[in-house]
Amino acid sequence: MMTKMEYHNPVLLKETVDGLNIKPDGIYVDVTFGGGGHSREIMRRLGPNGRLFAFDQDEDAQANVIDDERFVLIPENFRFIKRFLRFHGVKAVDGILADLGVSSHQFDVPERGFSTRFEAELDMRMSKKNELNAFVVVNEYDEADIKRVLVDYGELKNGGAMAHVIVEARRNEPIKNSEQLKKVLSRFLPGHKSNKILAQIYQAIRIEVNQEMDVLKEFLEQSLEILKVGGRLSVISYHSLEDRLVKRFMRNGMFQGEPERDMFGNFEVPFKSIEKLIIPTDEEIAINNRARSAKLRVAEKK
Repeated sequence: MMTKMEYHNPVLLKETVDGLNIKPDGIYVDVTFGGGGHSREIMRRLGPNGRLFAFDQDEDAQANVIDDERFVLIPENFRFIKRFLRFHGVKAVDGILADLGVSSHQFDVPERGFSTRFEAELDMRMSKKNELNAFVVVNEYDEADIKRVLVDYGELKNGGAMAHVIVEARRNEPIKNSEQLKKVLSRFLPGHKSNKILAQIYQAIRIEVNQEMDVLKEFLEQSLEILKVGGRLSVISYHSLEDRLVKRFMRNGMFQGEPERDMFGNFEVPFKSIEKLIIPTDEEIAINNRARSAKLRVAEKK
């Protein structure tokens, strides 16, 4: 079992929790509990009547539960945030924190299949309860769907050619592990760019396996419903797909298009931005490499 320090080094810890503007008797939600770093900082700032609910669908996160009567860990996907808070009698909260993506722990456990550094079975599930895994995407999706995954989620211009090569290769035998996948796609992995392109391929498959973009949209829409007026939303994203969704939603409460304007040309937006985009310092990146692509956005419900 991993110790708490090994599990995950929280990114932008002070900035993310500062963004919530913690009230000592408030109700807060950390939807990406992981190693509990952000949650512990929130707890440190809460008074005796404050409460914190945390979500994590990863069974490994249960080992890090905080022993405090003000704290509840809900072992579910945060796409169900509204449903499970209601179950606990909570309809409105003062702040929500999300640190999106994959935790350091998930990357560092080879058998989870998240990292390009290890030979591993094709898995990439954030919860072992998921039926869909990376093996199914690679071996059972048709060519058009594999192309969609690689182009839409990996932003790979030659995703179509990659999809064709995968489908041709699996006719001979299933592609069972990361080394086989790398070998099949080797022509697309020139030495100087291989790590970057592999990371994009892995990101694409992982997003599909865990439905990450759908989960993020559902979470953001529900966060607007359950935040009190003046409540804060503090979100760290790690790639442009996530950040674009978060940025657009915080700007106008929509993922596509623009809100309707009134007869005077004005439109109502649900949030006001609290900070400009916050990124980690060089010092933090030196200590925690995972922070290098992190982007923090904070908004307050109007």
